[in-house]
Amino acid sequence: MNKYETVFILNPVLSESQVKETVEKFSRFIKGLKSKITHEENWGLKKLKYPIQNKRTGFYHMFEHESDPQTTKELEVEFKRDERVLRWLSVKLDKHAIEYAEKRKKKQTKS
Repeated sequence: MNKYETVFILNPVLSESQVKETVEKFSRFIKGLKSKITHEENWGLKKLKYPIQNKRTGFYHMFEHESDPQTTKELEVEFKRDERVLRWLSVKLDKHAIEYAEKRKKKQTKS
């Protein structure tokens, strides 16, 4: 099992309940593949650096999870199938990235 960080951007025209439903769908999908979500962050509605599908904003969400590489591939196929997802990126965390993620989590809990 490797540690991964997956960030995805959802369509800005979705309602708050639709965003929650979509995030929950991907959370269940990851857990259904015998992976463990170790951390989750909702970054909210943010401006995009460049337009994606004529949209200038999007709802950002991040999962930190322990999975095997096949799970990440299946998750990306699921992202492609869902029209509510504008973009996504999954990154395998090395020891330095894991250390940085831990610092970021501690900083968040203090705020």
